Amino acid sequence: MAKFEPKIIAFACNWCTSAGADLAGTSRMKYQPNSTIIRVMCSSRVDPQHILRAFKQGADGVFVGGCHPGDCHYLTGNYNTLRRVKLLKKMMQDMGIDPQRLQLEWVSAAEGQKFVQVINEFTDKIRKLGALNLSKETSN
Repeated sequence: MAKFEPKIIAFACNWCTSAGADLAGTSRMKYQPNSTIIRVMCSSRVDPQHILRAFKQGADGVFVGGCHPGDCHYLTGNYNTLRRVKLLKKMMQDMGIDPQRLQLEWVSAAEGQKFVQVINEFTDKIRKLGALNLSKETSN
């Protein structure tokens, strides 16, 4: 039997997390290739509907990365993201989706190693949880 490999969608803010991922890449740091990174201008631009759609389209996990609190290019974007993710995790629980499948992390442009670490740890966590396999009732 083939080992389960999770599909992860990673939303990364342009100014910090995406730049941290770029630093990891240019520094030739290795991380698990299960994530598809989608660059957004700010983590607050990730609407909860984007996250739910990622799950509906087959993602086993969704990662959202933003600037550290107090360092947001748009001042309060990451605080908005934090509130939305907390609320969405409660909604996911009610929908029968394990809230551990959604992770929010603050990763700065200078933290390439941290990006590698959090992506690898999240991938391992999702691998242990297994495939999401939303039922038709849940995904409609």
